[in-house]
Amino acid sequence: MTTLGTGLVRARRWLRGHPLAFDGGLAAAVLACMICASFAEPNPGHGPVFGARTPGAASVLLMLLGAAALVLRRRRPRTVLAVTGLLSAVEFLLMDPPAPVVMSVVIALFTVAASTDRPTTWRVGLLTMVVLTVAAMVVGATPWYSQENLGVLAWTGLAGAAGDAVRSRRAFIDAIRERAERAERTREEEARRRVAEERLRIARDLHDVVAHHIALVNVQAGVAAHVMDKRPDQAKEALAHVREASRSALNELRTTVGLLRQTGDPEAPTEPAPGLAVLDTLVGTFRNAGLPVEVACTDPDSPLPAAVDLAAYRIVQEALTNVRKHAGAGAKAEVSVVRVGGTAEITVLDNGRAAGPVPAPADGGRHGLLGMRERVTALGGTLTAGPRYGGGFRVHAILPLTSRTHEPDRPDTAGITGGCA
Repeated sequence: MTTLGTGLVRARRWLRGHPLAFDGGLAAAVLACMICASFAEPNPGHGPVFGARTPGAASVLLMLLGAAALVLRRRRPRTVLAVTGLLSAVEFLLMDPPAPVVMSVVIALFTVAASTDRPTTWRVGLLTMVVLTVAAMVVGATPWYSQENLGVLAWTGLAGAAGDAVRSRRAFIDAIRERAERAERTREEEARRRVAEERLRIARDLHDVVAHHIALVNVQAGVAAHVMDKRPDQAKEALAHVREASRSALNELRTTVGLLRQTGDPEAPTEPAPGLAVLDTLVGTFRNAGLPVEVACTDPDSPLPAAVDLAAYRIVQEALTNVRKHAGAGAKAEVSVVRVGGTAEITVLDNGRAAGPVPAPADGGRHGLLGMRERVTALGGTLTAGPRYGGGFRVHAILPLTSRTHEPDRPDTAGITGGCA
C-alpha cells in the first residue's frame, strides 16, 4: 500500500507538471466514452442495449473533432466550448441516430466554469444549456420530450455547477494559503522588529551604565593620584568611592547583560530596573565625585509607570554624567522631576561653560544625547537639550505617563526610602 500511495503521489505531481499530457489523456477517455455510447440504444425497460446501432463515419468524425478540441481546453477554454457546442449542434441537426458529442461540451463547460468568475459562469452556462437543449428538442431525431434531450439539459447544468464549485474551492484554498503566508511574514517581521528594539534598548542601557560609572571612576582615580602623597586620608576616601562606583557598574552590567541569557537560566538577575526611587543614591555618587547637585521632586508618593520611571532615571543619569565630563570645574547642577497633568517633566540644569558651540566628542557622535532622545521618542515624549543663555546647559524631557508601548508597572515603590522625596 505504501508503494502504491507513493506511486500515485508521483503520478499526480507529474501530471501537474505536464498539463497538456493530462488533457490529452482526458480527451482520449472522453472519445472512448462517446464511441461506446454511440453503439448503445436506450431501452427504458432493461437499460441500454449494445449492438443495436452503429455510428456513421460523419458521427465518428464529429466525435474525433470534439475530443481533439479538449486538448486545448486550458489554453482556450471559451473557444473550445464554442467549437464543441457547434459540433454538438451539427450532430443534432444532421445525424440520425445522433452520437453523444455533447460529452465533449460537458467537459468544456466544466473547464470554463472552473477558470472564470461566477457571473461569467452563469451567462455562459445558461446560454450553452438553452442552445443545446433547444437544438436537441427542435432539430433532433428524437421526440422533444425524450430522455436524451432532458439528459442534455441535466449534464450541461451539472457541468457548470461542478466547475463553479471547483473554482470556489480553489479560491478558498488560495485565500487560506495567502493568509497563512501573510501571517508568517508578519510574525517574522514582528519578531525582527522586537529583536532590533531590544538590542537598541540594551545598547542604551550599556552606554548609560558605562559612561556614568567610568566617568566617576576616572574622576575619583584622578583625585586619589593627586592627593596620595600629601593627604592620604582623602586619597583613601577617593579610592573607596572608586571601589563603590566599580561595584555599582559591575552590578548594573550584570543586570543588563543578564537580559541576554536564555529563559530559565538560574543566574539571570531578578532585581527590578533602577528608577527614581534610587535617585538619591545616584545623586550621591556625583556629589562624592565633587559635583554639587540639588534635587527637587513633586508627588514623591505617586510612582511613575515602569517605562517612564526607568527613562527618567536614565535621563538624569546621562545628563549629570555629561555635566561632570563637560561642564568644567566649579559647575553645579539642578535636577527637577515634576508631574504636570498626564506628563512627567524632567529638567537638568548646570552653570558650566559659557553658551556657545559645544565641542563634539572625540568619537564623532553624541551617543548619550541620542540615547536620551530615543528613549523619550519611544515613549511618545519630547526632549530638548542645548546651551543656556549666560552659560551652562539645559536638558528638558516631557514624558507622557501613558506610553505608547504598554508595559506593566513595577510594584509600588512609595515605601522605599530615598528617591524623589
